[in-house]
Amino acid sequence: MNQTQTQIPVLDSVEDLSHNYKAWLVDIWGVVHNGESATQTACEALLRYRENGGIVMLISNAPRPSAPVRQQMMDLGVPEGVFDDSITSGDVTRLLLNANVEKPVFHLGPERDHSIFDGLETNLVDPEEAELVLLSGLYDDDVETPKDYKDLLERLKGLDLPMICANPDLKVEKGNKVIYCAGAIAQAYEAIGGVVQYAGKPYPPIYELALLQIGKFTGSKVERSEVLAIGDSLMTDIAGAAGYGLDSLFVASGIHIDKGHDAKDFSQVVNSLFDGLESKPVAAQMTLTW
Repeated sequence: MNQTQTQIPVLDSVEDLSHNYKAWLVDIWGVVHNGESATQTACEALLRYRENGGIVMLISNAPRPSAPVRQQMMDLGVPEGVFDDSITSGDVTRLLLNANVEKPVFHLGPERDHSIFDGLETNLVDPEEAELVLLSGLYDDDVETPKDYKDLLERLKGLDLPMICANPDLKVEKGNKVIYCAGAIAQAYEAIGGVVQYAGKPYPPIYELALLQIGKFTGSKVERSEVLAIGDSLMTDIAGAAGYGLDSLFVASGIHIDKGHDAKDFSQVVNSLFDGLESKPVAAQMTLTW
């Protein structure tokens, strides 16, 4: 591990780096697809890594269980066979909801996230009847920002409701634009004194579950030094990997970097982006490429 290196190398190919690891822990949105279509070079890299004996575990802050997230990937053109398994912050959230099954819950988020409650005995209610808030996202992330939730968050804080955030991401790239995620709303709630428990990256529970799943494929416990985390977010993917003791590969997306750079400029931009940060990747790519 080399989190203190001064220069982050930019790779044309991930192939040589791949030989150092038994498994990849790969972010979905921002690496495998951009919310509108699959990233073909990334899919090819995952397939080639698996063909060479590597294990690919997809890890996502999607606030839904793994099954619908996998279906979304297929709908966006991600081919079958590019990964071994997946785990989402929605999976972790369901464990948290089960641990609070006796509490009525107010759901703050879009209708598309309701699969997070499938098969659970969660009692969904209005805020005044709730003992817990489940935050999965903005009602309309195409147009809304955290400022649109000021009044609602103050209402929830006035009721002294704790919150579970099912997606710690602040922003993601959707096609050619960047949209806000649940993490930005949770951050605003904390800013007014609200209590938030986060599922997903960069927090340890999702990594613990992911490494347990990887161990089922390898047939033995996998050491953290044998796993490479791949992602596009400094705060969730890169910092989360570092906090859990994993090496990471940074893949650029619109949430941090305009990818319209040549290789030399891109290297300068990447190193400037991480300048002064404790959590640094071992390498970077414009897109995940074999």
